[in-house]
Amino acid sequence: MIIGSGFGGIGMAIRLKRAGIHDFVILEKADELGGTWRDNTYPGAACDVPSHLYSFSFERKTDWTRRFPPQREILDYLRLCARKYGVLPHIRFGTEVTEARFDSGDGHTASVWRVSTRDGEELTARVLISACGQLNRPTLPAIEGRESFTGPSFHSARWDHGVDLRGKKVAVIGTGASAVQIVPEIAAEAGRLALFQRSAPYVIQKPDRPYRRWEKALLTAVPGAYELSRARIYALYESRALAFIKYPRLMGVMAKKFRRGLDTQVPDPALRGALVPGYPMGCKRVLISNDYYPTLTRPNVDLITDPIARVTPTGVTTENGTEHEADVIVYATGFLTTDFLAPMKISGLAGRELNDAWRHGAQAHLGITVSGFPNLFLLYGPYTNLGHNSIIYMLESQFRYVMGCLRALRAADLDWIDVRPDVLDAFEREMHERLRSTVWEAGCDSWYMNAEGKVVNNWPGFTFAYRRATRRPDPRQFRARRVEPHATPGMPRTTPQNGA
Repeated sequence: MIIGSGFGGIGMAIRLKRAGIHDFVILEKADELGGTWRDNTYPGAACDVPSHLYSFSFERKTDWTRRFPPQREILDYLRLCARKYGVLPHIRFGTEVTEARFDSGDGHTASVWRVSTRDGEELTARVLISACGQLNRPTLPAIEGRESFTGPSFHSARWDHGVDLRGKKVAVIGTGASAVQIVPEIAAEAGRLALFQRSAPYVIQKPDRPYRRWEKALLTAVPGAYELSRARIYALYESRALAFIKYPRLMGVMAKKFRRGLDTQVPDPALRGALVPGYPMGCKRVLISNDYYPTLTRPNVDLITDPIARVTPTGVTTENGTEHEADVIVYATGFLTTDFLAPMKISGLAGRELNDAWRHGAQAHLGITVSGFPNLFLLYGPYTNLGHNSIIYMLESQFRYVMGCLRALRAADLDWIDVRPDVLDAFEREMHERLRSTVWEAGCDSWYMNAEGKVVNNWPGFTFAYRRATRRPDPRQFRARRVEPHATPGMPRTTPQNGA
């Protein structure tokens, strides 16, 4: 059983089918596949990884329209993959998982995961794979009076396309990756746009442009051309890891380039000064845009750096007492990134809840397995996010590792496997030791950190090192239980059962 139908869920399903495993289901709470690329339909939504790399290695697409793919094109690509590889019949849409409980059996039956849905249905599966990702739960800020606003207000990941912004006073709260894409798109039609900035981001140039017709023809007709383009982009982006994880001082070179670009695009020294971040470059996500800074110089755009005191029925009031009137409020305030499987309730061996196991921060060996939760595999889990390359590359490494675990279960006729607690503890210590020397712990708060200030999202290494680490599961790192003589073998199996 797979939870989620974004890149992780669709890709994992394709790998299962290619291995001859067809007895599985994907549970998707929405009415359409696509994950974050289904949810984020705001104006200007696009990827910040080049299209040739932000795609599956086994499903080449030579006719991307741009170097950096827009949201709609990515979603269409995922739909194509699901159709082409026969995944659609395996997806149950409108099925939200609320709880999953590991049932270790009674010695006569095989262990199963018992999965409860919002509609009161219970399903069982030998193996549970979470493909929920890290960017699926929008977060709204705890601002006094937020509910009192009388006009339309919405999160960027829940964009209300029925709201006409033409000539309106629009307040955008937040200056992260979504805002950098949204603001240039809506500033031209809004009557007035107020952008509320808590901390300035680093925004560098986006080397984007449409692909020419001859380029797409060449990529299609010449053997190896597409693969060469993909390899070149991978090598370029992978080299950036040196600055993020090995030698943070190298960020100084990028920071100088950033300042030159800012100086060129923002002539007003006061505005320019407000746009200079107060933390080391790379500590938070580095953003890319060619039109964000020029947009902030428009006469109808105001950058507000005073802290927000409250939201009123008619606008936003800052701590200096100024009320900024607004007809519409857009919250570009990011996601709950460190809770991972929340709000689902996950219970493992002896009924232990995942929230209890993760009370000091999420942890998973290689970002995939959690001790005490047999036959549970996470995709895009803790320590697998990147600051420099494509998450699709990381996901494909995880697909291979999970498939290795499934083969081991079947080959050895095992009831379950569970990563050993000492292995997970050693991995956790290694991650935090390596993270200490990265730019992500250089002195800022970011969405990479949990409430205790621990970086739990990012991989502190090269992606090729992660692929090597996940090339196959090491049996010595797992504890296992064999199938009892009278138990029902086979793996995986998903069976609906009656129940509340």
